[in-house]
Amino acid sequence: MSAIEQPLARRFARTALGHVGQEYPNSIGHVLAGPQDAQTPRGLHPAFFGSFDWHSCVHSWWTLLTLRRLFPQMPEADEIAALANETFTADKLAAELAYVQRPQSSGFERPYGWAWLMYLHLEASRHEDHAWADRLEPLARHFADGFRDYLPKLTYPITTGTHFNTAFALTLAHEWCAAFDSDLGTLIEDYAQANFGPLEEYRGWDIGGDAFLSPVLSVALLMRTVLPPADFAKWFARVLPEGGWLESACHPVTVSDPSDGKMAHLDGLNLSRAWAMRTIAPCLPDTRAAQLRDLAQVHYDASLEAVDGDYMGSHWLASFALLALLAP
Repeated sequence: MSAIEQPLARRFARTALGHVGQEYPNSIGHVLAGPQDAQTPRGLHPAFFGSFDWHSCVHSWWTLLTLRRLFPQMPEADEIAALANETFTADKLAAELAYVQRPQSSGFERPYGWAWLMYLHLEASRHEDHAWADRLEPLARHFADGFRDYLPKLTYPITTGTHFNTAFALTLAHEWCAAFDSDLGTLIEDYAQANFGPLEEYRGWDIGGDAFLSPVLSVALLMRTVLPPADFAKWFARVLPEGGWLESACHPVTVSDPSDGKMAHLDGLNLSRAWAMRTIAPCLPDTRAAQLRDLAQVHYDASLEAVDGDYMGSHWLASFALLALLAP
């Protein structure tokens, strides 16, 4: 797996540009306080109404802004900027903020969408030629405050392979914290150490029928983020020892029906595993690092074509492919 090159970047960009403004079909996670709350996706979310659901629209925007930064001369870069200027207006983002500030929205997109919005804001802050980050910051800080409230009462981390996964969200949020909120970063580090630091060898099931995240590799990715490299290498050797689950049971998964949204999640599992393994590899001894890079490549190759395949995958998979390609 090599760093992303412009032809592939353009392919990802065209895919995301094709759906961030597509309102239907749409799956909304919306609590109604009364009949006045029965609105269209665009009525509820004037900025993030596309890409089938709110969180996919948010991280597809992360994909687009990241590609614009990496390839400012590609033909799609100007289209991305123009659409971002239409989308990230003060009025539209104020409406998004008002929505998540409703009492009925306290659990909206927790924690997956929260973390992706913070990650989008972090990327927007790298585009100094536009005011996108300034306009997104109130939303990002609202969700940061949400994590500040959420983690102390989350007695047990959620380790499922879907949107509720705690470690995945904290990995993205922690990177935002390094730039914007060191106190929340410390809270995340303490939570990770307390809940995942003592883990012993992993022997669990890692494939759920609708999973797009690996429970154990999501935790490993978080611990790689919060531990010094030498400490992480020791943690990893204990939790995923050589010859154990990672080498014996971690194989790419197959998707029986890519038009089924839940089955299509499994392409995401291949890509998120590739991202995790490729990110973790530099922290490990050379032999294990090479094994992980090889395994990451096999996983990535298994699901790359799904990025612009059926809409049930194409409305979100480019983000995970890009995460894998941007890993060190």
